[in-house]
Amino acid sequence: MNKNKDESRDPRWNRGLSRGVVLGRTLGYMITWTTYGTWLQGDERGYVKKGETLPGNRGLKDSNRQAQSQDAVWLSPDHQRIVREAIVREAASQEQHIYALSVQSNHVHLVVEYSDIPIGTTVAYCKKAGRLALRAVNLTGKV
Repeated sequence: MNKNKDESRDPRWNRGLSRGVVLGRTLGYMITWTTYGTWLQGDERGYVKKGETLPGNRGLKDSNRQAQSQDAVWLSPDHQRIVREAIVREAASQEQHIYALSVQSNHVHLVVEYSDIPIGTTVAYCKKAGRLALRAVNLTGKV
């Protein structure tokens, strides 16, 4: 297989660790997040912490619920539209192509193309855009 030298340095190309074989190019990221307070650590459905899926823990969930600074955020259909439009605008301002976007009452699914922008930064920008758009219509809460 012929690889040009630029591809070998491009982080979008994943190489098998044992043989240096090119496995494929990262085309994008599928990102999912929940709205504030709707899926707490300790939830009986399980939860993810530091990349590990953990089982439910009622004591932890109850502790997290008590520590919440506000009520859980549930998005109405109008609020879902506002958040969706805000994410689309933010992605355009970052020159990030969206392949798919679904804003639900308690979570968001986003598929974006690969970018040099760290994925955590992309998520933070999108969440902030949604939060600020909701604040503009007098709804406080984190998306």
